Amino acid sequence: MKTLFRRVASHWLPTSSLLVIPLLALSAPALASTLNQNVSWTIDRAGTTAKYRVVAYGDSIYAGYNGSISNAARYAAPTVDSEYLSARWNADIESIRRAKSGAVAQDVYQNKIVADRSYMQAASTRVVTFEMCGNDGLQARSSFKSQTGTCSYAGLDAAVNSCKTYVAAAMDYINVNAHANTRLKVISNLYYPGYNADNVQSSCTDAGTGQTVSLRDRFLPAIAKMNYWMCEYARQKGFQCADSFAQYMAADYDSNADGVVDSDALRYVSGESEASYINRTTVTLRSTLRDANAKFVSSSSSFDYIQSDDTHPTYTGGTVTAGLWGGSTGSGAPRYASFTNGKSPIWNNYGHERMGWALSVYNPVAP
Repeated sequence: MKTLFRRVASHWLPTSSLLVIPLLALSAPALASTLNQNVSWTIDRAGTTAKYRVVAYGDSIYAGYNGSISNAARYAAPTVDSEYLSARWNADIESIRRAKSGAVAQDVYQNKIVADRSYMQAASTRVVTFEMCGNDGLQARSSFKSQTGTCSYAGLDAAVNSCKTYVAAAMDYINVNAHANTRLKVISNLYYPGYNADNVQSSCTDAGTGQTVSLRDRFLPAIAKMNYWMCEYARQKGFQCADSFAQYMAADYDSNADGVVDSDALRYVSGESEASYINRTTVTLRSTLRDANAKFVSSSSSFDYIQSDDTHPTYTGGTVTAGLWGGSTGSGAPRYASFTNGKSPIWNNYGHERMGWALSVYNPVAP
């Protein structure tokens, strides 16, 4: 079973001489431009008067990037989460997405979280969420892939360190600046788009062995380090961590007969060490990792979580204006009146629906 919503967005070519479309995370070359894609969408539930706010900061993932310079997914992950909140609280939920496609972690921190802090300072704010670091990895990947001669791993190390620096800074800043009414602060970590495509050898050679190296063998531990520190800093600083890596990169059944569903086994364990997490996700459970273009929700059914650019999450529910011609503000009735067992009928059918559900499991019972 393959259910897709695809937008073609080649990640190898610029769209024009004036603008290069930004792409996220480890499966495209470094690109020169960024694109603000800010959206406000209110889940307008019939018969309600209270309205609360979800504020989401990030890059092209939270933007709902779909290959267009003028529009984006209406139901990107934070707005999907807002639907869950609306049902739980029987309230209208305003989903504010302040996102910049192509932005590295420093850019998201400085020009979205800090510069757009007023959005989370509103008294109606109840949830603040962010994601970042994908483009740091993208640029490091591009640089590494183009290397010839002796391989240098400094770019990958720098990407990891930048991610750690700005994730921690972002959490500290949100802790100080989010309104006191905020009930939940949550980060989403990185999945690995292009997992299959990266199963090739480098053009450079390792200084110690004199041999080329597997791109995937180099990139996977780097992503694991970023993801560990996203979740570990969350634990230390009063955030929750929605583990998108586990949600996207492993099946929802026990494929290796170890007694645990693969996607559950892959999740960050609160308080574990960096060494333990990296060994578990990149060595012990390596055989259970799968490219998210075929996310198996059972042993016989799969859905495509990645658009045809092999980078961004699939989605459904139409688009909104977001990009060169500004952002948009709108509202609409929730797609579902209620959620059986806390899951929509399509919770695992699309990448953004899955990420939105992963955020929703931490939603407070009451506003």
